[in-house]
Amino acid sequence: MKHLIDSSDLSLAEESAVIELALDIISHRDAYREKCRGRKLATLFYEPSTRTRLSFTAAMMELGGNVLGFADAASSSVSKGETVTDTVRVVSCFADIIAMRHFKEGAPLAASHYATVPVINAGDGSHAHPTQTLTDLLTIRREKGRIDNLTIGFCGDLRYGRTVHSLLRALSRHSGIEVVLISPEELRLPEYILHNVCERHNMPVSEVRTMEEVMPRLDVLYMTRVQKERFTDEAQFERLRDTYILTPEKLSSAKSDMVVLHPLPRVNEITQSVDSDPRAAYFRQVENGKFVRMALICKLLEEADATMKPAAAQQHENGCRCEAMHCSNPVCITATEDVAPLFHRDENGTLRCAYCEASADAEAK
Repeated sequence: MKHLIDSSDLSLAEESAVIELALDIISHRDAYREKCRGRKLATLFYEPSTRTRLSFTAAMMELGGNVLGFADAASSSVSKGETVTDTVRVVSCFADIIAMRHFKEGAPLAASHYATVPVINAGDGSHAHPTQTLTDLLTIRREKGRIDNLTIGFCGDLRYGRTVHSLLRALSRHSGIEVVLISPEELRLPEYILHNVCERHNMPVSEVRTMEEVMPRLDVLYMTRVQKERFTDEAQFERLRDTYILTPEKLSSAKSDMVVLHPLPRVNEITQSVDSDPRAAYFRQVENGKFVRMALICKLLEEADATMKPAAAQQHENGCRCEAMHCSNPVCITATEDVAPLFHRDENGTLRCAYCEASADAEAK
């Protein structure tokens, strides 16, 4: 594990090792206070963030390390036109590890091809958010005592929700998971994830339109907000934003030990009156994120110290080049930066972009 770009980058054993290390950190926090003394984390956040950026900062500080970087791309050389790849080449000279959030899908993967230090994807567009996935898994483990044999409902924005996409990939490798998808038609889970993740791994899936009809079945309810920043049609956003609102009344039919998760921030999809319910775990989930990121930083730095390869040797590990094709996704990093186009074939034989998973377009750029 040299970088963490997608939750699928981790083997099941590596995922388990990160979670076990996080649990050990929780139990023996004093033993880790000097673990990263003299090391530096760069936080490159091209997109607004509160929880994720501060969580990475708190994680590195609790490990005894230092943090540098930017929280607003407008205050960096990005505003002068500097590319992601040039930025990480420069920052690799100053830091031991990089956490990057970017509005362009695939940007952290492109960065990892040129960085000489580990890169962690802190969220890229609506594509993936692997550290949130590890946070979710740790929270489920701590709240339910297990990750296997659970019925998990995902409610809200399943189309653009990168946390949902990443968590589904991770859950597909665990046994006995049943998934219930709760969304309006316009925000349904993308077909390629439904097929390549759920169906491919024989994970039972059902789709419904209301949470009330499935609430008694659920062990975990994962709520998401309808994300205004992902919509190009504001009228559609206004029409969909209040589709699902969790209230104490709707929770009344749920199991007494059901767990409510939310990656936050919330807007109005969970009323504040739910916060006092012991099943509401979303603020405990936030703290778990810090412990997961502490564990991940330790693991990646340990691996880097032992085996990190120079950037030039990493460039084409994530797919094959095909100069006659380009990605069909207008918000993919390949649409705006001169990075090598990389593709792989999914189980249906569809050629997909290695950066964002969108299908390839045969017309040359």
